[in-house]
Amino acid sequence: MDSRERRRGEPAGSPRVGRLFAYGAMLPLIAGALALWFAPEAQSFLALNLTLFWGASVLLFIAGVRRGASLSRSGGAAIAEIVALLGLFLAGVASLVATIWAFPLIAALLQIAGFAGLAILDRVAAPNDDGPLPVERLRPLQICVPVAV
Repeated sequence: MDSRERRRGEPAGSPRVGRLFAYGAMLPLIAGALALWFAPEAQSFLALNLTLFWGASVLLFIAGVRRGASLSRSGGAAIAEIVALLGLFLAGVASLVATIWAFPLIAALLQIAGFAGLAILDRVAAPNDDGPLPVERLRPLQICVPVAV
């Protein structure tokens, strides 16, 4: 049993359904990348936009999850946590806007920066007991997918 599991009262491992939703959320990104390579041009255009919308939505969702997790702590969120979640949120919103305005490269770069920043934030939060225990083991592989795709 992880010492933090006893202290914080949350399980050290990810529940099966949590892993399913976490990794399942990355499948549309993989499918979109494959469609860009193998689908005809018209479908590739649609796949690109849908994939960028999905990636931005995941970033926005994770920003909200981080905010919710910070609310559960006594004393509320630290300034650094608020700045981090605002960075994720703004990267997601800016990516949505760039996709709508037909700047897919900018949208993709914003998402790569957001997901890479999230990976760094999780590594910084882990030693300080700031992140949920199940996420510590789940997130590294989960974040590799959107950055690689």
